[in-house]
Formats: sequence, structure tokens, C-alpha cells
Amino acid sequence: MARFRSKKRKISVKPVVKKNQGNVDHVTGDKIPKSFVFSREKLPGPLKQLQMDLRKLMLPYTALNLREKKRNNLRDFLNVSGPMGVTHFLILSKTETASYLRVARTPQGPTLTFKIHEYSTAQDVAQSQLRPRCPQDLFKNPPLIVLSGFGSGEQHLKLTTIMFQNIFPAIDINTVKLASCQRVVLLNYNKDTKLIDFRHYSIRLQPVGVSRRIRKFVQNHQVPDLRSLQDVSDFVTKAGYGSESEADDEAATVTLASDLGRVNRASTKSAVKLQEIGPRMTLQLIKVEEGLCSGSVIYSEYGIVGDKKKQEDNQKNQEEDEDNQDDDDDDLEKNKEDDGEESD
Repeated sequence: MARFRSKKRKISVKPVVKKNQGNVDHVTGDKIPKSFVFSREKLPGPLKQLQMDLRKLMLPYTALNLREKKRNNLRDFLNVSGPMGVTHFLILSKTETASYLRVARTPQGPTLTFKIHEYSTAQDVAQSQLRPRCPQDLFKNPPLIVLSGFGSGEQHLKLTTIMFQNIFPAIDINTVKLASCQRVVLLNYNKDTKLIDFRHYSIRLQPVGVSRRIRKFVQNHQVPDLRSLQDVSDFVTKAGYGSESEADDEAATVTLASDLGRVNRASTKSAVKLQEIGPRMTLQLIKVEEGLCSGSVIYSEYGIVGDKKKQEDNQKNQEEDEDNQDDDDDDLEKNKEDDGEESD
């Protein structure tokens, strides 16, 4: 007899994926800010490189390979920003006299316009250093943001503070992992010159009291060359490497709460080292608009046009009133003279 076997169907259950799961931080629950960095026109070579450096700085929550076309306008970028969860635009532009950077919140603004007085690309910064350091895994996590000198209480400085604080993801100091804090963006405002120094650094931690040779041996996992040494102890105690370590500033040392790598251990002191990786800019806030690259002007470094016109109209009306008052005084004196002649 033929035997018939019943074939059991395998049931596959698809995992339920929440929509926009990538737009929300799984730790803090806040919406992760994302950005587009693009230009409104054709840029010269150095400024084009600055645009790529800004895209790299905004990683991982930006479109690194964003393609632009001549026919694209601001509305095109705005239409795709909503479905992709993009919250900010960084727009570079160039005129005959200066270069500009606009930082805008989508979809309704506000927009901050900065004049770029000076800038250096990441390549320029690396060429000026003896040992440049910029590993690729440095950009797996967003940078920290540090603002200095913006606490004067003026409205346009408050808006600048809020804009740059919200352009990067917020961190929870109770749950943040030290390994994710590898970069920092520093903005320093000079109230005398009204200029903002924009800097981008990498963060390194080095154990205090450990020689450079031992530290490199532990980090690189390579067997050192001991052929020229009589004993292994010579490797540790050799002059220039043994008991000394790089100069450590007491103010720049921290005590780690958890292990970080193979060298930096918990409850030990480590020196914080900052190395600039670029780009570098000197900015000046010249205008704040209420909308997305449009709308009423909240602040202008050169004065608001509406206020100037209103002031000129008031001054003109005041001058006309003074002229009318002078004419009335002249008529009154003339009438008094006529009355005096008639009485004579």
C-alpha cells in the first residue's frame, strides 16, 4: 500500500516593524534630528570641499551622498525632507563679496544666516598637523555640542543657542556610553567682535602614568622588536620611554566610571586629549528670518529695513510739523504787526 504523508506547511511570522523607528532615540525617546547639507548655486572648489566636510561633520544623521541638480529648488528639498525625517537644512551660498551659511529649521523656520569671514577645510587642518588623526569609525556617532559666550540674554543669541543645540541629538548623561563620545563641536561667541569661532575636535583618552611605548603595545596588539635589547625589562625602563608619560594637565584628567578600550580602565585617571579635525570657520550672524529662508526679519546686523523706513517717516513727519509750527509762528507775528499799525 502506498503511504501518503501529509505535508505540513511552515508558517513564517514577519516581525512587526514600527514605522519611523529610526527617527526616535531608543534611549531618550526624543526625535533624532537629521539634516541636509546642500548649496543653492554652483560653488567654487574650496567651498565645495567645505560642504562635504560639513556633511561628514553631521554624520551619521545626514545624507552624505546627497545629489543636487541645477533645476532643484528649495521646495524640492522640502518635499523629500518630511518623509525622511529631516529637521534641519544647512545651505551654503556664494556671492561676489562673501560666502554665507544658512541654518534653517524645517518645515517652517526660523532661518539663521551667517556670513563666513574665514574657513579652513578638514584637509587644510590635517596638513597643518604633524600627526593628523581621523579614523573612519570616528563618525559612527554624532558629535557633542559645546556653546560658549552665548549667555548675554539677547534674543538672536538665544535663537542661535537653541538652533545649534537642537541640530544634534540630545544625550542622557546617565545612560550615555563613553565609547560613543568621540567628537565635539565647539562654538565660541566673542561679544566684542560679534564673531563665532566654529571648531570640530576628536576626543581621545589616555591613561595617566603609562608610557607611550607600553600604551602603543597594548593598543596595537603587535609584538615589539626586542632584538636590540638585552632583556625585556629594557623595553619598559629604556630612557625616554620608561617611567615618564606625556605631560598631563591635572585639570584635563577625568576618572572613568567604566572601562573604555583595553588601556583606559574604570576608577583610573585618564587624560582628555582634543585634536582638531576640521572644518574650521569664523562666522557672523547677520540675519534671522521667521520662516524657512523667508518671512519677517526678526534680527538684522545692519538694521531692519522696516524699522529704518518707519524711523525715517517719523523723522520726516517731525520735520514737517516743525516747519508748520514755524509758519504758524511767522503768521502770528505778522498779524500782531498788522494790528499794531492799524491802532496807530
